[in-house]
Order: sequence, then C-alpha cells, then structure tokens
Amino acid sequence: MLRPTVLALSALTLLSCGAPPPAPEATESVQRAVTTPQPRFSDHDPFDWQGQVPWAYPVHGIDVSRWQRDIDWRRARASGVSFAFIKATEGVEELDPMFRAHWDGAGRAGVPRGAYHYFYFCAPADKQARWFIRNVPRSATSLPHVLDMEWNPHSPTCRKRPDGATVRAEAKRFLDILEQHYGRRPILYTTVDFARDTGIERLPGTEFWLRSVAGHPRETYPGARWTFWQYTGTGKVTGVDGPVDINVFRGSAADWQVWGQAGAMAQATP
Repeated sequence: MLRPTVLALSALTLLSCGAPPPAPEATESVQRAVTTPQPRFSDHDPFDWQGQVPWAYPVHGIDVSRWQRDIDWRRARASGVSFAFIKATEGVEELDPMFRAHWDGAGRAGVPRGAYHYFYFCAPADKQARWFIRNVPRSATSLPHVLDMEWNPHSPTCRKRPDGATVRAEAKRFLDILEQHYGRRPILYTTVDFARDTGIERLPGTEFWLRSVAGHPRETYPGARWTFWQYTGTGKVTGVDGPVDINVFRGSAADWQVWGQAGAMAQATP
C-alpha cells in the first residue's frame, strides 16, 4: 500500500452480500450522480492514462499511514476525499504510530474511514487478527476494515512466500475473525504480482481493493472482481503533505451511499 513500516432494497441486498456495483463509464449520467465535491487532485508523477481513466469514477479517497504526518482532514475532504483507509497494525506487535491521530482526525472531519492490517507471513492469522481487534475500535460508522496482503521482499525479519493455498486459507481465517467481531467482512487489498502468484482474487465472498498504477484493473487483473482501485501512489491532495495513495470506488455516488449504509447497519448489530 503501502510502504511496509519495516515497512434501493435490491441494490442494498446485493452490495451487503459482497458483490461490487457495476463500473461506471465516463458519461454525463455518472457525473450527474456526484453528490460529494468533485475531486480536485493532481499527481507528483502522473501516468499517461489511456482508455477508461480513474476520474471517470466520481468517488475518490486516500489511504494513509505513518508516512503521512499531519493531515488537514477538513481541507482534504473539501478537495474531494470521500473516504480514507488508515493503517492500524502489522503482524502481531506493531501499531502504526499515526493511527490514532489519523483515525480521530478523519472522524472529526466527517471523512468515512476504515483501518487496515499489513499481513506478516511469519505469524498465524488468528494472532494477527486478535492484535488488530485489540487496537481498532468497533464503530457503527466505520467502513469495512481491510486486510493488506502483498509480498514484502525488503523485510529484515520475514521474507517467507507461502504457496497460494496457504495464503488463501490464512486470509480466510483472518477475514472470518474480523467479520465475527466487527459485523462486516473486511475488504482484501492486494497487488498484481501477489495476485498472480497466489490466486488470492479467487477467494469467495470477498470484496477486493486492487492496486494498478499503470492500467485499469480489467487489464492488469483480467476477470477479477473489485470494489476499490488504487490508481496512484504519488498523488497530490490538498491538506496532505507529500505523495499519497489515491483510490476510486467502483460505482456512482448513489452506489457509494448504499454501500456505506449497508456497512453501518451490519456493524450496528454485530
């Protein structure tokens, strides 16, 4: 993600079961659906997008960690940030030092937020899930949380690369535990090489957040389901000092409202 620290009723039913809304095209109907401020972002290292571009999607957000220090969340929201995913934990003992400040700041500014956990392949999934639960509050207003699974070839303590079946089993265990505690199944974030090596995108009953900074997910993850797309790691957003990851939600602004409400209702009665 992510620099490791050592590193309508029918629509509501569909979304709450984990199926992503249809992808919009760059049409006037999509633009008219926007109810949040039109995103006004740029990029420190822009990519020359061809075909369907990220800004065809009306709902954009950021993900942050210790690498983003003080954030003016109200300015970020006014610039078009509709959601934020905030790093909370890694492995079984690391808590991101900026988690609480980012979590509280986004909440005060009215930015919908979820937390994410960076998976460590040298510790059991259940212990990592319990560490996350220990540090991330249960809230009826939060977005689904996130399991971040990607290879970490630069880790000084764990460069293990389990086979796909093991990875998928560990992911399912982590997701099951968090779903039971928080009331909604987490999203799974991954990268192109990790998906290719493990087949993680085949995990059933799961919404995916895919990183693809040089092409639309339909090109880099053929046939994969996705709900969020991380399209740059060098974004420039008002209120955030330095580069930041920017993401889009797959759907219209109306879809976003339904998807968020489904999560709030689920988490209100865990």
